[in-house]
Amino acid sequence: MADHQLLGQTAPDFDLPGTGGRFRLSEQRGRRVVLLFYPGDETAVCTKQFCSYAARPDDMAALDAVVVGISPQDVESHEAFTLNHQLNVPLLADVDKAVGKAYGVVAPVIGMRRAVFIVDEEGVVRYASVHALGLRYQSVDDIKAALDAIAPAATA
Repeated sequence: MADHQLLGQTAPDFDLPGTGGRFRLSEQRGRRVVLLFYPGDETAVCTKQFCSYAARPDDMAALDAVVVGISPQDVESHEAFTLNHQLNVPLLADVDKAVGKAYGVVAPVIGMRRAVFIVDEEGVVRYASVHALGLRYQSVDDIKAALDAIAPAATA
């Protein structure tokens, strides 16, 4: 797990349009959320990443979390990307990169960095992995291991 300024902090809330409709992070309280930031639709590594999730639908469905992808392309681009590769992760459109900036994953020249954040049931960032160049991604198994390492929030 990378050291990141948001670890242990309340996750910045956001509301973005996506392939599954609007998504507001604060509406997910009570559930763990995996945020998959990625540079762009139809790029080599991003396509390999999201196709790897689509190739393991049962394992993705078994994750004890809501999983969404976030990149700067618009919903139309995300819908085409999803259709072209039969993707199973909803993709959110952060066209002004405001969410990426709030999570510290936007860099000059590079743009949106590949990153994974896990937000717990109480809205706190419990895991952060930000790739410098984004040439590799976290697999379904990596995401499951990260989720398994985070103790579920205490129930009332």
